[in-house]
Amino acid sequence: MIAVVFLSSHGKCSPPGPVVECSSGLTDCVVTNSYGAFPDRSICKASQAVFPSTEEELLASVANAVKKQQKIRVVSKHSHSIPKLVCPEGDSGLIISSRDLNHVVSVDESFMRMTVESGMGLKDLIDSAAEHGLALPHSPYWLGLSVGGMLGTGAHGSSLFGKGSAVHEYVVGMRLVVPASKEEGYAKVVTLTEQDKDLNAAKVSLGVLGVISQVTFQLEAMFKRSITNVYKSDVNIENNIVKFGLEHEFADVTWYPSQSKVVYRVDDRLSINSSGNGVNDFIGFQPQSTAILATTRATEEVKEATRNGAGKCILSAIQVSTILSTGAGLKNNDLLFTGYPVIGYQNKMQSAGSCLTSSENGVLISCAWDPRIKGLFFHQTGMSITVSRVSEFLSDVRKLRDMNPISMCGLELYSGILMRFVKASSAYLGKEEDSVDMDITYYRSNDPNTPRLYEDVFEEIEQMGFFKYGALPHWGKNRNLAFDGVIKKYSKSNEFLSAKNKYDPRGIFSSEWTDSLLELQDKQVTVLKDGCALEGLCVCSKDTHCAPDRGYFCEAGKVYTDARVCRGRESKQTLFDSS
Repeated sequence: MIAVVFLSSHGKCSPPGPVVECSSGLTDCVVTNSYGAFPDRSICKASQAVFPSTEEELLASVANAVKKQQKIRVVSKHSHSIPKLVCPEGDSGLIISSRDLNHVVSVDESFMRMTVESGMGLKDLIDSAAEHGLALPHSPYWLGLSVGGMLGTGAHGSSLFGKGSAVHEYVVGMRLVVPASKEEGYAKVVTLTEQDKDLNAAKVSLGVLGVISQVTFQLEAMFKRSITNVYKSDVNIENNIVKFGLEHEFADVTWYPSQSKVVYRVDDRLSINSSGNGVNDFIGFQPQSTAILATTRATEEVKEATRNGAGKCILSAIQVSTILSTGAGLKNNDLLFTGYPVIGYQNKMQSAGSCLTSSENGVLISCAWDPRIKGLFFHQTGMSITVSRVSEFLSDVRKLRDMNPISMCGLELYSGILMRFVKASSAYLGKEEDSVDMDITYYRSNDPNTPRLYEDVFEEIEQMGFFKYGALPHWGKNRNLAFDGVIKKYSKSNEFLSAKNKYDPRGIFSSEWTDSLLELQDKQVTVLKDGCALEGLCVCSKDTHCAPDRGYFCEAGKVYTDARVCRGRESKQTLFDSS
């Protein structure tokens, strides 16, 4: 989020618009995500959409589609996945929206377990648990995700303690609706428990096993958290980061490389009896004036068009100063930030998203990325690098920064490089080792053929992470190139594919995108066309084109691992010049 966005409004905010729209009742439909654009900018269509509100309705919808051999994909209320996970194959598929599957099924306070429907939003999940004195130990930072969406993509918070920060590590049971034979009525409900090894496939499933109906979570007794953001020089960040993550249960780190500054979030558990009623209302997730958002976007577009990196640096300095002076949206008493530490109940501190929850106001105020307005439009890279290699990766990023510090200012307009901690997972498609997840958000041009300012530097960081350091991509973020050869990085991919074939042997819940991820049906995640590397649809090589007539090109021989770096007009240097 860039500087002027933080002049946020606390008036009534228009909630996000629908992600499924049909031209004739519930037929002839278009499905998108909350940003209004997929990485390849394609339009996803479906012949029909359904909105079941009970498991019985869900079962009937799946049975009807299976009987017709119709492809199925599931979409949540807000659909925050960037890749095309919600797109059914072709335009004759069925979209099942989990929007109305949003109820608490049961709560067992003695065993601290709660069962909910898959469409329940994160906010409702943690607030419902809190009503019973219970807490979900970890969650993503954004409240606008659904239970099914979090499990489908492996969403997580930040921690190297206990089972770690991934939501799926706290799943102890699940009910799935899967395809079945004619004799079984074309669909059936499968119940998985802790004793079923297939739960390790279902906990991070990409939606290809079936549709999740209900999920049972193992919760904890409610507790409080204490957060203090400590602002320091980035000297020795490479050697400090893992040590810091092992010292504080909910720690994270934000790096502002062009300013040589780091924010260490000292974030720990406290007794429920501790004094404090703070809340986390992260400044980037607050309601924003759409008029200010339009000005913000226009300002950055001018900086891009005039290749004004220094201008972006001025804006980023304002951005970081604003974040620090406001506590990044932390509030000591639900109204104001008065100083650290900020102490509050877990459900009030673990996630944020106040731009989600207001009534309609004609889109005068909205979330910053709402596609109905001329607001923020960005790429987002999410990659997890093992703790054994993260120091080396950060050293390489520092070297790139030192070549030209101005090149990094664009990252800081979107909150810098956020680093979260994630433990090795029991899920087949979860993290292979304890890792540091890098979240990097950056400007996306409205014109896919226009190179971004200092795009070469961002491309090098991205490709360096995935190809040199073998990073695992976040399933719900990233551009296509991040997923090139991804399934080979998972040691238990065969177990996952075995479960997929067991529950959906005909691929009813599979799509062109999921087949590409899993390397099935000879599908590829990359899209080879002129200019494809500009938006990360391919890795630039001798077989692809990078629009040289627009000042963006690949140089033969500038190779590291098996990827070539596309370089733009601003930089001709790279760390990796030898093949």
